[in-house]
This record gives sequence, C-alpha cells and structure tokens, in this order.
Amino acid sequence: MEFLVASAIGVMTAGGLYMVMRLRTFPVILGVSLLTYAVNVFLFASGRLTTAAPPILSDATVYTDPLPQALVLTAIVISFGMTAVVVMIALGAFLGTDDDHIDDEHAEKAQAERGEDAT
Repeated sequence: MEFLVASAIGVMTAGGLYMVMRLRTFPVILGVSLLTYAVNVFLFASGRLTTAAPPILSDATVYTDPLPQALVLTAIVISFGMTAVVVMIALGAFLGTDDDHIDDEHAEKAQAERGEDAT
C-alpha cells in the first residue's frame, strides 16, 4: 500500500512539474493544481495508512493521527484560493496581451510586430 501511494505522489509531482514548465498559462495552472494534490496526498499519508481506525487517541491500540487530516483540510482551502488567484492573473495577462504564452521573447516579438515600445 505504501509503495502505491508513494508512486502516485511521485507521478503527480512529476506531471505537475512538467506542466508548470510549459509555455502556456493553462498547463501551468493544471501543473500547480497537480502539485498541490501531490502535497495533500503526502500530508495525508504521513499520518499512517490504516483502515478502520478511529481518528482519535483513545484506548484503541491502532489509531489514526488527526493532525495530517487537519493539515490536508487547510491545504485544500489554501490551494483553492491560490488557484483562483493564479487563474485571475493568467486571465489578466491574456486580456492584456491577447496571447497566453509565458515566455518573454514571444511577447517582445509580438510587440515589435505591432510597432509598440518594448518598455
């Protein structure tokens, strides 16, 4: 079970990093989302992977640590807010330049073609 979760975290992290390095804004947003999902699964898995265990410390011999669950809940809210901010920044950049490329060379070339000042 641990190998499966570790592999899933690795695949999500690799996919997220690959998408963050793309030259368009939409894959970057998806890549950031994949990275946040990988972090959430990592935080959740850090509290031991047990089934049918109570999430509180009681007289039970096997229990689940509630702290990673609370951290994941907080991370979900933060990642939702961060995704909303990144989408708004990308939308503003798209509306300002009529293109969603991230690299500066393309933007400078487009400005030169339109005859605008590059500053």
